Amino acid sequence: METKKFTTNDKIKNKVFHHEMKINKEHRSKIKKQTPCIIWFTGLSGAGKSTLADTLEQKLNKLGKHTFSLDGDNLRHTLNEDLGFSDRDRNENIRRIGHVGKLMVDAGLIVISSFISPFKEQRNNTRKLFNEKEFIQVFLNTSIDICEKRDPKGLYKKARAGLLKDFTGIDSAYEIPENSEIVLDGSHGSPDENSEIIIKYLIENDIIKHE
Repeated sequence: METKKFTTNDKIKNKVFHHEMKINKEHRSKIKKQTPCIIWFTGLSGAGKSTLADTLEQKLNKLGKHTFSLDGDNLRHTLNEDLGFSDRDRNENIRRIGHVGKLMVDAGLIVISSFISPFKEQRNNTRKLFNEKEFIQVFLNTSIDICEKRDPKGLYKKARAGLLKDFTGIDSAYEIPENSEIVLDGSHGSPDENSEIIIKYLIENDIIKHE
């Protein structure tokens, strides 16, 4: 696949200016009665990110929280349908999602993001977009053996057969996070139990209030 360059033309940059709006994140958060943040799930394919994210969002919704879920597979069908799986395209995938997540946090939402996001640099660059405590990284530390046994989409089987190239954990690296706010073992604990651990963290760090 041909590698694309994702850069903004300097001539365009010189014609674009930032317009300061009167309504900001604080105003939007106040009427929602919540503290906005992004909960960034990272881990191998099959680690359980999407299932846990869905369970967490259901619980936050029942608590009356305004949320939005960004899922890697879903956005590969829309916003990022033009991207492949080279390292450059993977980085662009996460760069776009980071900025979309930033806009949603600025809208006052609790954003739940589920992406393999295999590289330390891309995760750290995404963290830098947000204020302190707004970026909550959840590392779903499920071993590749467990992920491969689950293989819910049959991707590991295809990768082992040489039908998928640049597959994370097989012929593309996954760099273990070193600065996650929450680390969960995806082979232990149900999505219900693990989502409660995350909600407890949100309460203890004043992201949501205990009702």
